[in-house]
Amino acid sequence: MVRRRLAQGPGSLKSRNVFMHYDFVRVAKVELAAEKARAGTLLWFIPDFNIGSGGHQTIFRTIMHLERMGWESNIVIVSPTNHATAELARQDICDYFFPLKAKVFMGFEGLPNSEFVIATGWQTAYPVRAVTGDAKKLYFVQDFEPSFYPMGTESVLADNTYRFGFYGITAGGWLAHKLKAEYGMQTHPISFGVDHDCYRERPRREQQIKRVFFYARPPTPRRAFEFGLLVLEAVSRRLPDVQFILAGWDVSDYLIPFPHLSAGVVSPEELADAFSQCDAALILSLTNLSLMPLELMASGCAVVSNRGECVEWLLNDDVALLTEPTLEALTDALCHLLQDDAARQAQCQRAMAFARQQHWEASAESFAQGLLAARQALTPAHGHAAHQEPVNAAVSV
Repeated sequence: MVRRRLAQGPGSLKSRNVFMHYDFVRVAKVELAAEKARAGTLLWFIPDFNIGSGGHQTIFRTIMHLERMGWESNIVIVSPTNHATAELARQDICDYFFPLKAKVFMGFEGLPNSEFVIATGWQTAYPVRAVTGDAKKLYFVQDFEPSFYPMGTESVLADNTYRFGFYGITAGGWLAHKLKAEYGMQTHPISFGVDHDCYRERPRREQQIKRVFFYARPPTPRRAFEFGLLVLEAVSRRLPDVQFILAGWDVSDYLIPFPHLSAGVVSPEELADAFSQCDAALILSLTNLSLMPLELMASGCAVVSNRGECVEWLLNDDVALLTEPTLEALTDALCHLLQDDAARQAQCQRAMAFARQQHWEASAESFAQGLLAARQALTPAHGHAAHQEPVNAAVSV
């Protein structure tokens, strides 16, 4: 049987195409336009996106602020793609994220030459590595992506990208230190900001009800949805009058045996309103910290989170109640804040003052400083055409 099948070749059953799925790994050459790159030009390589993607929101927000400072960006969407055309993708960016000047490209044809090419998600690092010419190669790293996967193909392919020799601009100091210490990358950390127009303290509508917010996102393992449910159930058994708001994903098909509102995926404005109606929040970050703790703090909600270097590069015991990631410790922390109004209110006041100091404009200015540092680090000693002073505001950042 085996001999006959070898002689006849593969059968007629539909095959899973591993080669198409990982085609981005095998990109051999990405050529930019022949004209000289102008200083202060950026070419961002991004995975395609869904509306509401937090990582893409940070990328597009950064591009918007850099454009205001005089940097010129264009965007390349790397396959596989959700959008049928580059024009539709650009329309979604402007409609659902931020109004950008950047042009959007689908695929690698007709790309403008740029001073910098920037990888974002690990899948985009492979085509950036394949870019020919003198463009300076950067990596905007928002999380340690190998840990998103079990040990296997994806984790190895993601891990390899940190050895490509790119200059790293990282979301926070934990990543900057980790990539420098473990992979030898040159890194520049930036911090998070808060949209203060959206996330702010609002009047409580039902002050007599104690509520807990939980970021419930089952498809994102690093946010520990199942573990969080165990904690909330334990809190509910101790304090049966407490209500819970779960947002981030549709979890209506899960058995949740305590009083709760399953809000699903909501807009930033709806999320901000939910934050402001809660006394405390449980936010679990098993890799890099999310933006949500700062947004909760700005909204007047007390944050409980797990300890760890990936959290404590930004949060501390003055502004959040940090505990070891155990069922007992997290349960005790939430119950303490719910039962001790004075302690909770004092933490909220410190946290709001801290959140008020965090601005996306400052984050973008730090990103621009990273670009200038990368220019210096990646420019050969003898210099070349792109080692010109940038035009407009990009020189004075």
